[in-house]
Amino acid sequence: MTIIRIAAALIEDSSGRLLLVRKTGTRFFMQAGGKIEPGETPAAALVRELDEEIGLAIAEDALRPVGRFSAAAANEPGHQVDAAVFHLCVDHDPVPAAEIAEAIWVDVDSVEAMPIAPLLRDHILPRYRQGLA
Repeated sequence: MTIIRIAAALIEDSSGRLLLVRKTGTRFFMQAGGKIEPGETPAAALVRELDEEIGLAIAEDALRPVGRFSAAAANEPGHQVDAAVFHLCVDHDPVPAAEIAEAIWVDVDSVEAMPIAPLLRDHILPRYRQGLA
């Protein structure tokens, strides 16, 4: 199985909603973020990806580490993500760019009714609900 190293953001607004994105040509919603480039730290990768994907410019010190998790890749069969996940509280009007087709704010109680990535379903939501994010 091929491992993909990524950094992902659990983004929450002041109303307690979560920001999810969906890549072009896919059906699963997930956190904004992406692949970590060689020589890049997970936090630096996430800062870059958030700016590229949703027009959110932040500093690394705004990110709070949540943990590192592995899950099946939502859109790449036979691949697994090794994800460094960070929490961020921000009110932002996302502007989908790069490979992002859709960026939406959702109430946490309605997330599981949506098609969501395994990383979100199996790791991030449970920890969020336990108050770790």
